[in-house]
Amino acid sequence: MKNITVFCGSSRGYESNFIVQAHLLGQTLAKRNIGLVYGGAKIGLMGAVADGALSEGGKVIGVLPNFLRSKEIAHEGLTELILVESMHERKLEMHELSDGVIALPGGFGTFEELFEVLTWAQLGLHKKPIGILNIDGFYDSLNIMIQTMVDKGFLKVINQQMLLVSDNIDELLYKMDNYVAPIVGKWIDEETV
Repeated sequence: MKNITVFCGSSRGYESNFIVQAHLLGQTLAKRNIGLVYGGAKIGLMGAVADGALSEGGKVIGVLPNFLRSKEIAHEGLTELILVESMHERKLEMHELSDGVIALPGGFGTFEELFEVLTWAQLGLHKKPIGILNIDGFYDSLNIMIQTMVDKGFLKVINQQMLLVSDNIDELLYKMDNYVAPIVGKWIDEETV
């Protein structure tokens, strides 16, 4: 993987380990010569992951819609800041620039970004690995909900397995490096449940 997109909050959250792990993820990507693509802000977990990568001389590309430039406070120290017109353009640009995705803790925006790239993968529109860095169990409830989708017949196990989860950066990157996208399609019928 040459570049990884990181989706995460523009807030810091209440636990200091969120910031620590975001910074460490940025450092780890840079040390592995993997470029960071992210939302372009200098605040919250977004700023921490970018600062981590920059502290190790990494390549950092921010993608920020013009209307968020003042709200999310654009990071001025990036390798490149790409300004776009809409949230949809932001996601598309980030997708086109990267070879994989990692989600850190965040709010509605982070979840929306994560689920859109998962949906694209489920529909066969890309074969990139998608990971969650489950810092301090942040995504435990989501993992339970995804299992419920499987248990109730709304999601195939093979599609559930598209989402790679770990609370350890090195383990998550290992899973992403070794990921093979499923060949089966999205649709569930009564014979395959």
